[in-house]
Amino acid sequence: MDIIQDLEKRGLIYQHTDLDALRERLSRGPITLYCGFDPTADSLHIGSLVPILTLRRFQLAGHQPIALVGGGTGLIGDPSGRSTERTLNSREVVEEWSQKLRKQLERFLDFDTKENSALLVNNYDWLSALSAIEFLRDIGKSFSVNSMLAKESVSSRLEKGISFTEFSYMILQAYDFMKLHELYKCELQIGGSDQWGNITAGTDLIRRNYGEKAEVHGLTLPLVTKSDGSKFGKTESGAIWLDADKTSPYQFYQFWINTDDADVIRFMKYFTFLSLEEIDEYAALVETEPEKREAQRRLAEEVTTLVHGKEACERAVRISQALFRGDLKSLSADEIAEGFQDVPSAKIEGPEVPLVDALVQVGAAKSKREAREFITNGAITVNDEKVTCLDTKAGEIPALDGKYLVIRRGKKKYYLCEV
Repeated sequence: MDIIQDLEKRGLIYQHTDLDALRERLSRGPITLYCGFDPTADSLHIGSLVPILTLRRFQLAGHQPIALVGGGTGLIGDPSGRSTERTLNSREVVEEWSQKLRKQLERFLDFDTKENSALLVNNYDWLSALSAIEFLRDIGKSFSVNSMLAKESVSSRLEKGISFTEFSYMILQAYDFMKLHELYKCELQIGGSDQWGNITAGTDLIRRNYGEKAEVHGLTLPLVTKSDGSKFGKTESGAIWLDADKTSPYQFYQFWINTDDADVIRFMKYFTFLSLEEIDEYAALVETEPEKREAQRRLAEEVTTLVHGKEACERAVRISQALFRGDLKSLSADEIAEGFQDVPSAKIEGPEVPLVDALVQVGAAKSKREAREFITNGAITVNDEKVTCLDTKAGEIPALDGKYLVIRRGKKKYYLCEV
């Protein structure tokens, strides 16, 4: 199966300049393509995985991917997909974030193959060298304001207003494409569907400067949404990041394992390298045995391993299984801290602290009276053991790994006390 056919069957092609022309070009040999990632935060999030993994799919098919970190465009702000202006960050912050994004991108692409090693570039290198006159005379002259106003990324902002800074972003991204075409013979730019206007601006700029016969192509990928209309990649605790310090591997794993049946097969096509035949087998299981959630488990394991590595994935699975079976004693202190990172927590000063006081301190009860009621009614479990004695002290309950008390109120309310 060729790369275009694979992308089509996975539902990963949203818009394209001329798919038949691109398919014909790919039939003649390897192509160099790129995708840009602006440092708008100190980490990429899971929405960035679709274009990252598409670059990887192209590399596995024998083509050369370029991952561009927007150290220059990150200082400007992309209006695409936004209703308001971005807050401009300092040069120092953008540089720091650019370095972090570079390290994340290096996890997914192979930079050491003999045939088609990936490249990592930063557009600050050439954008910072542009003078205002050069920008306006040599680049800006190629753009019609009328055509720019018609682009979705600009037209959607006209009612509320758009600054000249963000209005110019399209020109800078188009220049990136032309620069990579000059330096590396890059012929294809990919990106999310909100990047369509910026991508076609780049193909137009290259053709104006190199003639209509210049072989350049654009292709966009669908922005991922959930079937219920809720936003993909968001949870109650915030965005799902690729940085393990911002979203732990356990939290990351839990996000994927909680995927709805209506979304899981589509997400397997987008976010894994499983064959389409194997994914079809999981689709059948979703239809016949949805309660087993086999597809969700495989999706969670594949993506967590891909992003965080096999060891981190195995730890996430171990934490999940221990919580499901009520086997907290099998977990280490680090695993407990990771598994209960999102629950209310508190430090208990000394073994003589009454459990009633600890429940109030950690937020499991609003008052000592309510804490006593919970204990009396059998609603409190500590380290998988039900507590019914009102006089119980924190030190009377063996701490997990000598450090933690995991309190459960009812069936699902968890709290963590560090002794």
